[in-house]
Amino acid sequence: MGITGRRDQEILDVVGIGFGPSNMSLAIALKEHGASAPLHPVRSHFFERQPTFGWHRNMLLPSATMQISFLKDLATFRNPVSRFSFVSFLHASNRLVQFVNNQSFIPTRQEFHQYLEWAAAGLSDQVTYGSEVTAIRPVTGPGARTPDLLEIEVRSGDGSARVVTARNVVVSTGLVPRLPEGVTAGERVWHSSEFLTRFNAQDPASLKSVAVVGAGQSAAEVTRFFHDSLPHAQVTAVIPSYGYSVADDTPFANQVFDPDTVDEYYFGTEGARDAFWRYHRNTNYSVVDADVIRALYQRQYDEQVSGVQRLHFRNLTRVDSVEGSDSGARVVLRSLLDDRREELAFDALVFASGYDGLDPARLLGEEFDRHFQRDAAGRHRVERDYRLVATSGLSCGVYLQGGTEHSHGLTSALLSNIAIRSGEIADSIVLRRTERELGRQAEETPSAA
Repeated sequence: MGITGRRDQEILDVVGIGFGPSNMSLAIALKEHGASAPLHPVRSHFFERQPTFGWHRNMLLPSATMQISFLKDLATFRNPVSRFSFVSFLHASNRLVQFVNNQSFIPTRQEFHQYLEWAAAGLSDQVTYGSEVTAIRPVTGPGARTPDLLEIEVRSGDGSARVVTARNVVVSTGLVPRLPEGVTAGERVWHSSEFLTRFNAQDPASLKSVAVVGAGQSAAEVTRFFHDSLPHAQVTAVIPSYGYSVADDTPFANQVFDPDTVDEYYFGTEGARDAFWRYHRNTNYSVVDADVIRALYQRQYDEQVSGVQRLHFRNLTRVDSVEGSDSGARVVLRSLLDDRREELAFDALVFASGYDGLDPARLLGEEFDRHFQRDAAGRHRVERDYRLVATSGLSCGVYLQGGTEHSHGLTSALLSNIAIRSGEIADSIVLRRTERELGRQAEETPSAA
C-alpha cells in the first residue's frame, strides 16, 4: 500500500477531490437526488485541502464584479427551485428586494463569494477540509474480478493518512497559477492569485513604484486597485498587446457558453472546434470588461489634463528577465515595437499571467494513468459525461471538472455551465450504479430450466 494510515470500510459511490464551486455544485446535485430517492441516496464525500472554504480570495478586490449573471449559480440552470440558488441566498440574507432594486444581473465578486460560503455551510456534512488527496489507484488483488473500486489516499494537515474506497472519483482541483519561464515568486514578485495576501502584508508607504504584467481581467483590476489604493505611487501596466482588448459579452457571442453548445463542440468536427476558439476566445481569454477599460483610460486621461501622471501603460512590451529581492524587483522590459530593452526597478511586481489547467495524471500516477486513453496530441480522451475513457476493463469512473477544454469547449473551466455539468455527472453516476446493480441481479438470478 505504501501508507500506514487506517482504511475506511465504507464503499462510497463517489469521492470528490476538491471543494470549489464545481464540486460544490455536484454535491448539491447529489443531495437533491437523495431528496427525491431517500431510500437509495448516492453515498458521497468530498475532500478539500484548504482549511476552510475559499474561492479566489486574493482577487476579492473592492468593486470587482462577476462576469456572469447571478442566475449562472451552483444550481439554477439545473433546478430553478433549488434551495441552493443565489436567489435563495439573497432571501436568506434579507437582501432580495435590495438586490432587485439595484437593477443589475451582475453581483460583485465579494457578494458572490458570500453566496458560495453560505452554500458551503449548508453542505458542511459532505466535506472534510484540511485534507489533501495524494493518490488514486484501482483496488487489485485476490478476489478483485475487475477493477471496479478505487482507493483514494487522503492526508490530513497533521500528517495522518487514511484510505477511502469508492466506485467513482470526481477530480476538481482547480487551476494552477502560472508564472513566465524563469520567474520565481518572492517577497516582492507575486502572482495575482496571491495578490491581496501579499499586498496586505506590505507597508503601503514602501510601495512607491509598482507594476502589473498581463492583458486580461485580473491584470486590469490589479492595476486599477494599485492606482486607487496607492495615491502616492507610480503604477505601470506592462501589456503584451496594444492596450487591453474588450471582452465580448454580447448575446450571440454568449451563446458559446450555453449548455447545448457543449454537444455541438463535443460532437463537432475538428474544423468546428477550431472555429469556436478562433472566433470566440475573446469572450473570456486575455480580455477585459469594457467598464474596467474605460475606468483606466479615464484615469490616464485625467492625469494628462492635470499634468501629473503616475499611471503608465507599456503597450506591446514583454518581460525579458526579473531579479527579485526582499525590497523590490529589477525588471528588464523589451519593446515589441523596436526591440529596445530597458531595465527598471519596482517595489512590487505582479504577474497576472494566467493558470495551467487541471491534469489528472498527477493524482493517477504513471501506472494507473496508462489505463486511460489519450488523443494524438497527448491529451486525455473524455466521454461526453466528463469521464475519462479507459483502455481496459475498468468499471470504476474517473470524472473531470476542468481540464476538458479540448473535448467539451470553452465552458470547461468556467462557472457558466457549472450547474448543468454537475447535473450530468451526477446523472451518469446514478445511471451507471443502476446498470451495475441490475447486472448483478441478473447474475444472481438462476435462469429458467
